[in-house]
Amino acid sequence: MRTKTNQTVMHSYPGMVALVTVSQDGQDNIMAAGWHSYISYEPPIYGVAIGRERHTYQLVKESGSFAINFLPAQHSEFIQSTGVYSGADVNKFEQGKMTFDRGITTNAPILHEAYVAYECKTMDVNSYGDHDWFVGEITHFYRDDEKFLPNGLPDFEKLSIPLYLGRSQYTIVNKNSEVKNHDIRKEQ
Repeated sequence: MRTKTNQTVMHSYPGMVALVTVSQDGQDNIMAAGWHSYISYEPPIYGVAIGRERHTYQLVKESGSFAINFLPAQHSEFIQSTGVYSGADVNKFEQGKMTFDRGITTNAPILHEAYVAYECKTMDVNSYGDHDWFVGEITHFYRDDEKFLPNGLPDFEKLSIPLYLGRSQYTIVNKNSEVKNHDIRKEQ
């Protein structure tokens, strides 16, 4: 039975974790972000919440740009490590043996293993509680077309997606997951 509580209840998980990458003054960094969202389709705009105490925060603020990367499930341990370790103390790319190319419009790292990535130029930053919401216009898109069906949906025969549950745990959406189609539009 549901009861009233005096504690904050966070129930935004399970959810996808975005990997925020940035390059500023020759320093590359990456961090896991659980709070992120597509904001607009036209023009394409994406937003991500970054805690002000994070090493990535100052880098993104100074660079004026960032990239969003999504990795398949076999990299969930790396995803978790990017949210635990600080780029001020360790090179997370080297630690996780993760390679990348430079973004075309931002110079931010675009991970070779990403099945989708966006380059974003910061257009707005707002403070909300203990995080700032960075809003970026998407200036370049990347997608591994082999991992998607012709209709744009993931091909779960070729792609497994990690969903963060909380407390360092993930569940995997893959070919064994149940998919329900609820197309309720009526044909005329």
